[in-house]
Amino acid sequence: MTSHQSTQTMKPATAAKKLGVYLEATPADFQEGVVSRSELNELQSNPPAWLQELRKNGPHPRPVVAQKLGVSIAGLARGGITEPLTTEQIEALKQEFPEWLRKERNTQLEVRKETVRIKERDAERATRRQEA
Repeated sequence: MTSHQSTQTMKPATAAKKLGVYLEATPADFQEGVVSRSELNELQSNPPAWLQELRKNGPHPRPVVAQKLGVSIAGLARGGITEPLTTEQIEALKQEFPEWLRKERNTQLEVRKETVRIKERDAERATRRQEA
């Protein structure tokens, strides 16, 4: 008896998320089809022109916008940014550096510091338990 291994596929939205691009900006054939794991790997290792262009200029999805601005996704929402932005729009925001962006970057910095502090505390506790 032989076993048949089915090809693993994903919805276009999932593939777009993994590629870090805004689904609505991708070509129609990408949006309407399914993407196999091997196709995704090929897109990641050898991106076509449309993917290179989207990654460079956008529009970018919120997680990418947040990362490029150095804030959280929730911080974007608090700042009133709910739509995808292009690289040009992101750069303009960095130049303008509005008060909400300054505040959200500081918040993100504090969150990161706290995450490191907790990680160090937990590591220290684990070390003490092993020594006991």
